Amino acid sequence: MREHAKAARAAGHSVVVLHLAGPSPEHDGGLWTMEEELDSSLSEGIESHHVFHRQPPVRGASYGLYLWSAIGAYRRLRDNGFRPDVIHAHVYGAGVPAAVVAGRSGIPFLLTEQFTGFPRRTLSGLEVRKARYAYNRTARALPVSRHLREAIRSYGIDVPFEVVPNVVDTSLFFPPETKRTGEGATRRLLFVGNLEPSQHKGFPTLLQALTRLRERTLDWQLDVVGDGPERRSYEKSVVELDLREQVTFHGSQPKSVIAEMMREADLFVLPSRFDNLPCVVVEALASGLPVVSTTVGGIPELVDDQRGRLVPPDDPPALADALHYMLENLDAFDRRAIGHAARDRYSLEVVGQQLSEIYDSVLRGDR
Repeated sequence: MREHAKAARAAGHSVVVLHLAGPSPEHDGGLWTMEEELDSSLSEGIESHHVFHRQPPVRGASYGLYLWSAIGAYRRLRDNGFRPDVIHAHVYGAGVPAAVVAGRSGIPFLLTEQFTGFPRRTLSGLEVRKARYAYNRTARALPVSRHLREAIRSYGIDVPFEVVPNVVDTSLFFPPETKRTGEGATRRLLFVGNLEPSQHKGFPTLLQALTRLRERTLDWQLDVVGDGPERRSYEKSVVELDLREQVTFHGSQPKSVIAEMMREADLFVLPSRFDNLPCVVVEALASGLPVVSTTVGGIPELVDDQRGRLVPPDDPPALADALHYMLENLDAFDRRAIGHAARDRYSLEVVGQQLSEIYDSVLRGDR
């Protein structure tokens, strides 16, 4: 979401971000509060505010306060002199208060969607009603992939759609200047993702695949970037599978460090069980890294045979085969070409121009 805001800024627009953070058990003031983000590493020069509301004692009242806090925060921005031409919400949950504010102010609103619940068919009846309320009032729906667009439509939502992908900051993520050298040098694999109980990013499948890969070749090293409640369990599995000499956990890292690790790596791997258009894959491609991933969500819209290999999710043998093929054929993949293609589609400047054209179209009243 931050990268989309940066893309709009790159196109010359003035942007303010309201993060509707929900209830706060520590909030003991009025019904809601708005706090400016003062950490420049998070705001990156874009005026940003966190909006909290009180945790109500009555069950079911929280959503009303959520809406009230969003309306109040918007009014405060206007009172402070910021008068937006468009409201750009991210994810249908924030689209509901955006639709309310837009209806009251007469300002058009757009809705970017990234939620995996649509293709996974996990929305409850209440959430479907929220989604339909937001989408039926948006001037333009902006899913991040074609796959997600069709998943939203499957809920009976038929509104003006335009796919606007996730964004990469190519001042951070770009191919290395020189090719890695060294005869027989160990190939470096890189995984970046949260280590969560849902196994969203498929890390257990990756470990099983690596035990098979080890039977064919030992000429590789996996760097794991990310943290989460399952990290200790996964570290234990690495020891039990006798992979500790080849798998290194680095914990969470800032984007600048991840970008450098991508330039130093030979292959990026993300065996997601479900996903939309993972930013980390876009960042890997912008770094010129070939990718091994899965045939889920919008990932096939990112990765083709010139950029890597795709396998079914939850399939360790297929993943091991793909990793072995890529390690044996890395020289066939042009890192500069991969990086330039990603820049030409997903950079701040390109996506910012696409957003700018959509904003202009909406303000003209086009459908």
